[in-house]
Amino acid sequence: MATRHLFALAMALGVATAPAMAQDRYPAKPIRILVPYAPGGATDFAARLVAEKAKVTLGQNVVIENKPGAFGILSIEEMARAKADGYTLMIGNVTTNCITPVLFPGKMTINYDKDVVAVARLMVTPNVFLVTTTNFAPRTMKDFLAYAKRNPGKVRYASSGIASFPHYDTEVFAKRAGLDLVHIPYKGGAGDMVKGIVNGEVQMTLLSTPITLPQIKAGTVFPLASVTGKRLAALPDVPTLAEAGFPGVGTGNWSALFAPAATPPEVVKVLHRAFTDAVKDASVVDAAGKTGTDVYPADSPEETAAWLRGEMTKWRGTVKEVKLEMN
Repeated sequence: MATRHLFALAMALGVATAPAMAQDRYPAKPIRILVPYAPGGATDFAARLVAEKAKVTLGQNVVIENKPGAFGILSIEEMARAKADGYTLMIGNVTTNCITPVLFPGKMTINYDKDVVAVARLMVTPNVFLVTTTNFAPRTMKDFLAYAKRNPGKVRYASSGIASFPHYDTEVFAKRAGLDLVHIPYKGGAGDMVKGIVNGEVQMTLLSTPITLPQIKAGTVFPLASVTGKRLAALPDVPTLAEAGFPGVGTGNWSALFAPAATPPEVVKVLHRAFTDAVKDASVVDAAGKTGTDVYPADSPEETAAWLRGEMTKWRGTVKEVKLEMN
């Protein structure tokens, strides 16, 4: 009788601990990733490309949810407030997860430095200095500069929003060139920017290569310079911005994976490994490379976090140097 009782107790304990053991396995259900832009831009491209590969390693579906608005704050806050269990994450870029926290800490209801952790670096996407082919004649940087100087306050340029890195980069360019340009921010991000430059609502912009190259091929825009260290293989005849006379101007649009800061270290390690392996996968490297995008992995979560701290320090300096009109 005692033996039967001990056996029953052991079985009961085994049954009781089974669900707990199942809950300890990560991931045990689909993972949701917020992207702070509408579909169609470089960050959305990187998120979908890497998530498709990472889900194989993780053994769970990875769902991308686009949530644009408020300089990326909507996505950042929803992610940061979510349960820190690795099931609500965010893929952001230099604008949303570096410039926004530096510029607008007072607009956030969270403490970005304490409530958000960088998990994995993903990709870095170059931009191209473009002009519209709709009722706009310049086809070289020299011609563009001459036109803009003859028409102060009449050349409009697009950005993905006030205080986005294209806004900063174009203002630095205009300052160096001595130009008076008009800023037109597009809250919908790259997709709306494309529409604006294709229909001639704006005359120039900086756009990432994944969406730039098809538009160049279609003839709706014309490339004047690439924001890269060397010429793009896909645009070998297009000079770099440095070659065009503006060294040191321009930003590489990196993307990275973020999580609530209280996420358990073991979960962060699982995510870092899965997304880093995905970025290094030959098919991802090839697909990214066709758009001019480079993969940009880090060796560890710790290296990723240190890298983000360095980026934010750099942008704090830029924000002090370049005073933007925020209206």
